[in-house]
Amino acid sequence: MIKANEEEAWREQCRRGLDRDVMMRIKYGFCHVQKPVLDDVPCRSFATMAEYRDWCERELPAYLGYGRPTAR
Repeated sequence: MIKANEEEAWREQCRRGLDRDVMMRIKYGFCHVQKPVLDDVPCRSFATMAEYRDWCERELPAYLGYGRPTAR
């Protein structure tokens, strides 16, 4: 359960956010995170989706989530 003063602080933060203009919301709404391998070169191209998926599985860390889904 959230304490009353924590909830009021959260509400005040939301009010301040609503007072910002669109450009300020965009500026503070996104954060760039360096993604290993993906950000190493400006672009890549693949002839087929299968080729792209194979590359993702081979080259990208699993925590980025680009691997094929597994059945549960």
